[in-house]
Amino acid sequence: MTSETVATKHFLVASDFDQTLSFNDSGVVLSELIGASDFQRKVDGLARSNLVQQGGELAYLIRHDPEFRGVRREHLEETGRRVRLRSDIPALIEFLDRGLDGARFSFFVISAAPREVIQSALAGIVAPDQIFGTELEYDAESGEVRSIVRVPAGYGKVAVVEELETRLGIAPDRTIYVGDGSSDVHVMLHVNNRDGFTIAVSENKQLARIARSTVLSDNAFSVVVPILEQVLHWGSGEIRSLFETNGLTLHEWEKARTDRVTVRQAPQIRNEAVA
Repeated sequence: MTSETVATKHFLVASDFDQTLSFNDSGVVLSELIGASDFQRKVDGLARSNLVQQGGELAYLIRHDPEFRGVRREHLEETGRRVRLRSDIPALIEFLDRGLDGARFSFFVISAAPREVIQSALAGIVAPDQIFGTELEYDAESGEVRSIVRVPAGYGKVAVVEELETRLGIAPDRTIYVGDGSSDVHVMLHVNNRDGFTIAVSENKQLARIARSTVLSDNAFSVVVPILEQVLHWGSGEIRSLFETNGLTLHEWEKARTDRVTVRQAPQIRNEAVA
């Protein structure tokens, strides 16, 4: 009997791309490719102005910044080929595709990075129809970006998650979201509020207070640990065995709870006798 025939629970596993499945921001890689300057300063300026949703800064620059207006589809595809990915993403995708006895998974990438970048980076690993990224419309003659069709950033990610839940018939409490930064706050709050499960893969303080679990690893397969332990209630021995059956060894698994506390001495109040 296969795991598919006994599967009783269907989970949506949605993941960010930049610095979640990759090590670096695709905007940094693109700016280096085209020789654009001050990318991070421009992004920080847009964030302070609240002009765009957090995570949507690159799309805005491509459409409006003079240094990025020369970006064409081929630049985005080359950027994807240059992005450095976390290890064992293929093993993660294969595991999710196979599923387990009593559980099956549908995996999607939801990111504000241009879709061309993500598809190029994950070519042969994740199917294009499983990738939701910023959609750009190009001028047929010049190849220049003519308009921005959709940006899955901020509440835009929430909309994609809800769309997928409806399409797949998955209950909100069986949605699992994986992210790394401030642009994931809205979608993580949304998933948590409907009893889903959220995983942070960075030490971002905003996410640490929101995510149900935090996993720090260079290996993409590591997100399987909290899914098995906290969602499916597996024991540590079973989890280690599963890693081994997937050709991996769980060398270090350090469970820690960190309290970040700031303590200040209260000001002294002097009681002086009044003559």
